[in-house]
This record gives sequence, structure tokens and C-alpha cells, in this order.
Amino acid sequence: MNFRCDERLSPNFNERPEGCAADILLLHYTGMASAEAALDRLCDADAKVSAHYFVDESGRVTRMVPEHLRAWHAGVGRWAGESDINGRSIGIEIANGGHDFGSPPYPDVQMAAVEALCLDILSRHPIPPARVLGHSDIAPERKADPGEWFDWARLARVGVGLWVEPEPIVGGPSLAPGDRGDTVAEFQFLLASYGYGLEVLGHYDAATQDVVTAFQRHFRPAKVDGVADLSTVATLRRLVAAARISA
Repeated sequence: MNFRCDERLSPNFNERPEGCAADILLLHYTGMASAEAALDRLCDADAKVSAHYFVDESGRVTRMVPEHLRAWHAGVGRWAGESDINGRSIGIEIANGGHDFGSPPYPDVQMAAVEALCLDILSRHPIPPARVLGHSDIAPERKADPGEWFDWARLARVGVGLWVEPEPIVGGPSLAPGDRGDTVAEFQFLLASYGYGLEVLGHYDAATQDVVTAFQRHFRPAKVDGVADLSTVATLRRLVAAARISA
């Protein structure tokens, strides 16, 4: 570990399911007015929420739950057919006000600490690049963190997570809420094959719109609108191909 890591243990944890190793690295923003308030809440027994690590705006890292234990950060979610995300993930809470507090930028010193922490975790856990995720990826209907301004590309450049350069946004046909048919089903299949918890129904319903919004926040952040335009579909196809190569 080539960075300072303080310790403030949270009472909010339990044992991982027997035989369940951590194979997801899950990133969050705190979505609160201050780092101090967020850290207090993550260590409050009444809040029943925690994470393994917390990174404040100055880059200070605090460990709250040992990695072999199950922290309570993901809530209800789904990825690649699994629903107990807490049981198989390591969670990092990153101090940031989020959408409710003006979507502030993540300072460079904070991002550098997140990079170093992720690399340190990945040195101990063989987590595939395609399973380094945001909270919005596993709970698209209710979460938006770490937000479309989080620099996933920066992390990928140092070997954390999977990234492909998004296809340019251009005019042309798109899939949108209310659409039906085989083309919608094929698109849903691609999202599900990457890991998103989405049924292949051939109907662009509200759940599909939520998943597309989450996908755009992570992988095509220039325009987040829940519409599967040519850029979104092409970026998804390239990402699925890259995931197969990196697996």
C-alpha cells in the first residue's frame, strides 16, 4: 500500500456468504453536503450503511470494514444474475456532493487516491475489469452514482476497470421508450450479456430506459438521456467485445 490509510471501523457489517469471494469492485459517491457528515453516517450503527473504504476530497483514505467482511453499501441491486452484491463486492465511498449538491468535480488529488486504492485492492483480488462498476450500474432504477462526471477513463488508463472510447454522437435512428421488436430485444440482450440486470422482452420499457441511462453515465457520459442512439449502441457493442477479450 503506497498511500496513507487511516482506520475508523464501522459497526455495520456481517460475514460474507460461505465460499463467496469478492469479485466486484463497486464505486459510489456519498451524495452528502460534507465528507465529515458522510463518514459519520457510514460509521453510525443506526444508519445501517457502510463501505470498506472512504476517500475524502483531500485524498485521505479511511478503512471502515476489513475486506474479508461484508460491508453494507450496495443495497438492492443486480449484476450478471447475482443479487447479493454486498456479499461479493468491495465498496469504496468517494466524498462528493453528487447530483443533489451541484455535481461538483472530483479533485485530482482525490482521483489519484482512488486510483491507488483500487490498484491496491486489485493486487489482492482477481476482479475482472468488467466487474469494476458504479453503484448506478447495479441499481439503475434508484442510483446515479458516482455520476457521469466521474473519470472512468482515467482509472482504465492505469488498469482499473474496462473502458472503450465512446463512439461520436451523430444523428440517425435510435431506440427509445415505447419501441418494440427484435431490434430492441437484441439491444437488451447486449446489455444483459455485459451484466446489467435487464430482461430481454423486446419492449423498450422503463427498466430499459433506466439501464441505458446508467450505461451512458458510465460509458457514454457526453449525453445521458436514456435513449439508445447510434453512439450508445455502437459503444455497447465495442464494450461487450472488449469484455470478452479481457475476461
